[in-house]
Amino acid sequence: MAVAAVNITIEQGTDYQEVFTVNNPDGTPLDLTGHSGVGKIRKFPESATSTPFTVGIVLTAGQVVVSLANTVTDDLKAGRYYYDVIITSSAGKKTKVVDGMVLVNPSESI
Repeated sequence: MAVAAVNITIEQGTDYQEVFTVNNPDGTPLDLTGHSGVGKIRKFPESATSTPFTVGIVLTAGQVVVSLANTVTDDLKAGRYYYDVIITSSAGKKTKVVDGMVLVNPSESI
């Protein structure tokens, strides 16, 4: 399975949500029953500190939903970051399903 590279933009101090669909090689949605997920944002890929996404899984639709509450995005400094999302099957197999860059835009009204 190829890793999708998707760059995202987050508005500082607002709620954020993105849905990624994971497909089988034939293009049908992957059944994610028994899978869990984790996603993190880091200033640099090798950074020791990170901001975790809340990760939800829509089982038979093959969807991975990542989100951040406004209280979390408010703590992100404006700038460029890196992120990835990894799912783990019930058998323990880990698969990176998406990665890319994050642009956090400042919000003057917050």
